[in-house]
Amino acid sequence: MMEGNNKKIYMQEVVTRDGFQNEKNFISTDKKIELINQLSQCGYSKIEVTSFTSPKAIPALRDAEQVMQGIIRHPDITYTVLVPNIRGAERALSCDVDEVNLVMSASEAHNLSNLRMARETSFYGLCQVINEVQPSNTFINVSLSTAFGCPMEGNVSLETVLSWVARFEEKGVHGITLCDTTGMAYPTQVAEMVAAFKKRFPYLQLTVHLHNTRGMALSNALAAIENGADRFDSALGGLGGCPYAPGATGNVSTEDLVHMLELMGYCTGINQEKVLKAAARLPALVHHDVPSQVLKAGHRLNLHDIPDTIKEHQGN
Repeated sequence: MMEGNNKKIYMQEVVTRDGFQNEKNFISTDKKIELINQLSQCGYSKIEVTSFTSPKAIPALRDAEQVMQGIIRHPDITYTVLVPNIRGAERALSCDVDEVNLVMSASEAHNLSNLRMARETSFYGLCQVINEVQPSNTFINVSLSTAFGCPMEGNVSLETVLSWVARFEEKGVHGITLCDTTGMAYPTQVAEMVAAFKKRFPYLQLTVHLHNTRGMALSNALAAIENGADRFDSALGGLGGCPYAPGATGNVSTEDLVHMLELMGYCTGINQEKVLKAAARLPALVHHDVPSQVLKAGHRLNLHDIPDTIKEHQGN
């Protein structure tokens, strides 16, 4: 086993928000609550429960209040929700959430396409949300989409990303998530960005959000860890995705990432058997297969019986 010096890696589950939001078949409120309660027994640091977006915009998550109010909260887990605007913030605060997650894109083209507004307009609106939330002492995180590349503009400069982080830091947010929205990131790029972030913003909580669109999520996670990152979003089964990467796999799979990190000596705090049990429920919930590799193949040391024909040969 390679040694990770037992370094703690904080795992944050996003399947019931990022994973479910684009599913064609509505997953019932009871099933969502049941899954979140199951995930709450797996050892996560955070669970992103839902999104307080307009039900017309994301009908798959139209039951945000019912889900948030129906789950059994574990005292060691931060329950976070996506909040797009002041109305969403008001709804979230009425449910006593632990954290709100605000979203905008680092690239102008993606922000215009995804949120139908310019980045400056988004920033102004999110500042209003921050002002609304701050008196409650609720943790405020900002997710910067397309931080590692935009499917329309191409590369997004490191300085562009860090300049937006700096503006949000000035507003008093507590954490930033750097998002590889369509899986354009590569290890040396991730290493450079994480190292620069940690040096410039040592007091902000950094989360890395990776997609496996081009099969590099696990390599990118290791590059991030080697440069100081210790907190990752992941999705059970590898669910999720982006409309700008049609047919691609989604978020980095929780069970694949945990399997690798634990083998390397890192401490994720995740009970792998419980996570796999939860992941095994997904195909029936979403009515299709999921990208997870460990769910299909099992753990590295899940051994198989020696075939009888070989045993007979050995006995001769």
